[in-house]
Amino acid sequence: MFGASEAARLGAVGTIVRSMSPNIEDYPHTGMMRYDTAVVKIPAVAIATQHADILSKMIREDKSLQFYMETHCESLEDVPSFNVIGELKGSEYSDEIIVVSGHLDSWDLAQGAHDDGAGCVQSIDALRVLKLMGYKPKRTLRAVLYMNEENGLRGGTEYARQAELKHEKHIAAIESDEGGFTPRGFSMSTSDTVRNRIKQWKPMLEPYGLTNYDDEGGGADIGPLEKLKTPLIGYRPDSQRYFSYHHTKEDTFDKVNKRELELGAASMTALVYLIDQYGLE
Repeated sequence: MFGASEAARLGAVGTIVRSMSPNIEDYPHTGMMRYDTAVVKIPAVAIATQHADILSKMIREDKSLQFYMETHCESLEDVPSFNVIGELKGSEYSDEIIVVSGHLDSWDLAQGAHDDGAGCVQSIDALRVLKLMGYKPKRTLRAVLYMNEENGLRGGTEYARQAELKHEKHIAAIESDEGGFTPRGFSMSTSDTVRNRIKQWKPMLEPYGLTNYDDEGGGADIGPLEKLKTPLIGYRPDSQRYFSYHHTKEDTFDKVNKRELELGAASMTALVYLIDQYGLE
């Protein structure tokens, strides 16, 4: 994200980024960049993997090669957008909230099916499945579909601001934003006490492929809740195919496997159930 500024510190006059994909394609993956205001701004562009390979070959063959860079980027005025929230009210500890979430917005190259349509569907499904079972949650279960994750986290930031204003008590926030692939585990940003509590449930979840509980991190949208001391948990699916679709025109509905999507939803539902039943303290 700050690549251009880091390059400028070392004397660079511009940066060219090879798209982060294992595929050889003729279009660049879209993304976001920020400048460090303490460093001079230099131009930065992302180019397709195929074009990066061609450029590298040309540089090897001609050391005097010059690269001309012209950009026409602009930032437009903000317009209103909204989070979408649904919840099941708790029967015993309704003031304690468990959030399960994804984000609604995506880059405009495609449908955003893996980033993050899958996370939205899984979050909705976690509550849908529990309701379909006739389950009466002890705590309030809330599905939150955030807006504007891709360009500034305004949905997640505003949600956390409102939670603080309303003095809401979030005992856990779970996010799915790494694609609708086969479950592998959960990452966490929390205390050792909470981490060890969740790891105690590993024997129950491990038979379903949820084996990894050691990675740090929760999720971008739920990150602002950390200042409220909310344990942050990220659903971690298999990542091997993620950058084949991430921020590309290939990120379409037909690339999502129904079975993998359901397994992810079931994984999140199981964790929500365990937290609701037994708490994290």
